[in-house]
Amino acid sequence: MALILCDVGPRDGLQNEAVAFPPVVRAELCRRLAGAGLPRVEAVSFVREDRVPQMAGAEEVAAALPDGAARFSGLALNERGYDRLVAAALPEVHVAFAATESFQQRNAGSSVEDGLAMANAIVARARADGIEAIVTLSVAFGCPFEGRVDPERVVELAAQVDADEVVLADTIGVATPRQVRGLVELVAGLGKRTGAHLHNTRNTGYANAVAALEGGAAVLDASVGGLGGCPFAPRATGNIATEDLVYLLEGEGIPTGVDLDALIATSEWMAGRLGRPLEGLLYRAGRFPSS
Repeated sequence: MALILCDVGPRDGLQNEAVAFPPVVRAELCRRLAGAGLPRVEAVSFVREDRVPQMAGAEEVAAALPDGAARFSGLALNERGYDRLVAAALPEVHVAFAATESFQQRNAGSSVEDGLAMANAIVARARADGIEAIVTLSVAFGCPFEGRVDPERVVELAAQVDADEVVLADTIGVATPRQVRGLVELVAGLGKRTGAHLHNTRNTGYANAVAALEGGAAVLDASVGGLGGCPFAPRATGNIATEDLVYLLEGEGIPTGVDLDALIATSEWMAGRLGRPLEGLLYRAGRFPSS
């Protein structure tokens, strides 16, 4: 099974920035990522604009997305969000709920059981509508409010998810490679396509990406320039940087189909829009060899 990379920068990355970019800028970021050869791009979030103003105008972003090889997705946390995604004609929906009660309550105002039920309701609707549905289990390795998360609890929840693909999120960047490899193996053993969404908060994100692949992950999330974090998790910093991950993977002989130079140029462009350096390193250090 070929590895799938999903860039979550336009959604998970930009939602954590103080500045709220207009839809035209966010659509341009999506266009650049698609042009660099990313097969998946998480473009928007259909959430309340008063709660996450950085994601305002999701329909405008969706309307401006280019046709092409990339598959664009949107996050929907409830059926109202899913209705908006369907109206925006996106082909893929991402649904998320937490592995712990405390995080689910603070993030969504509901219980884990309710989050699972909502995810499965959206998956069922998406299947009937011919839309790909992917479910992310957030704080799968550690919760800022409850500490370490029991892997057996995560596997129990993953087994109850009706989607064909489950992504395990290290939302606050606390996992280490052995944990990631082990949990991915367990969830992949359920017969589901398994992904990993990794943050580099404690500088283990890239080692964890390799461990996830060793455990059988077929999908890796990353964010251009290492943008991101989580507005509902204290001290959560950025995702692993897509270009840094691509450099690592291709150096290890794992093809990605991504134009690394175009991806580096996208990070440079994004840094200019934000007016600050991004967390990723490759776009500053340069690829090696240089040509």
